[in-house]
Amino acid sequence: MAGLALDGSNPDVSLLYDINGLAKDAPHWFDRVMEFVGEYGIIIGLALVTLAAWWNVRKRPREAPSAVAGLVWAPLAAGLALVANIPIRGFVERPRPFKDHQGLDVLVAGKTDFSFVSDHATLTMAVAVGVFMAHRAYGSIAIALALLEGFCRVYMGVHYPTDVIGGFALGTAVTLLLAPLAMMLLTPLTTTIAGSRAGWLVRAEPVAADQGAGEAFPELPESRSAGGDRGNKDLAA
Repeated sequence: MAGLALDGSNPDVSLLYDINGLAKDAPHWFDRVMEFVGEYGIIIGLALVTLAAWWNVRKRPREAPSAVAGLVWAPLAAGLALVANIPIRGFVERPRPFKDHQGLDVLVAGKTDFSFVSDHATLTMAVAVGVFMAHRAYGSIAIALALLEGFCRVYMGVHYPTDVIGGFALGTAVTLLLAPLAMMLLTPLTTTIAGSRAGWLVRAEPVAADQGAGEAFPELPESRSAGGDRGNKDLAA
């Protein structure tokens, strides 16, 4: 597998040079921005998108427990995908592109582990697919961020394009294939939480307010009073 990266005519290598070549032509400050975005920024952005999706799905009266369960599953799936990547990296043993190819503009130094598959691509796509399962709009934003993460990893000179594609495939596969089992386990948990004092974690406040209004609506005491008045009148008569 690693031998594929040594052939300069390989489209994987050509695309690597094309994308990484943009870093050479870009201003120094822009490279620093891309370095931060590719290492930490997009992960932070995905966390914020996930929180926004959670805040929104809590407003769904009936679907809130399952939707929140899906959002809980998203980071758990990412963690499992990263664990699954450990033996894959050890089996493939593909060196980082800058070790086999000269002239790359490497924005992040000190990368000594293997290249295939990209942890960042795996993590971001696993989270993005999980969010998409719970909320389409926020999930679409998350997937766009994951794709941008993949571009950044190649732009930074630390991954081949196929490292990124492999990460996307791994993250998606783990999230989707294990989703039925995960939802079967997590949905009862979130449903239980929804009925507890911590219910605001699963259901938004308007739902609780509606329930409270429903409890205040009955007029049983007034009915008794009215009945009592009639009884008094009958006794007076």
